[in-house]
Amino acid sequence: MSLRSPIGRALGLGAAKEGVSHWWSQRVTSVALLLLGLWFVSSLLRMPTFQYEFVVAWIAVPLNAVLLLLLAGTLVYHSHLGVQVVVEDYVHHHGLKIITMLLLTFAHVAVAALAIFAVLRIAFGGGA
Repeated sequence: MSLRSPIGRALGLGAAKEGVSHWWSQRVTSVALLLLGLWFVSSLLRMPTFQYEFVVAWIAVPLNAVLLLLLAGTLVYHSHLGVQVVVEDYVHHHGLKIITMLLLTFAHVAVAALAIFAVLRIAFGGGA
């Protein structure tokens, strides 16, 4: 015997109606991070030097800039999803949970904006 409604079983939705999409988002971003992380590590290993000028020139290559932006955005989004689950599971006071989620969302948006700004500034020639 199941406590779920027939429509809930058919749609695969939990009580909050968004648990499955959250779960899938975490899995999809994990796979994306695996692929982007492999690209990033292999790119670092192929660099002859880590001098500032060389790294700036490497970031200025359009493909590298786009992949770095994807890596940064995916990292921040995946982090936000994970932290959200931790807060929902372990912060029990409703008001504190809302404040914590707001602060964490603002922090994630700020980190994403800074990363995007840094890569774009270097990619468009303002890195010095």
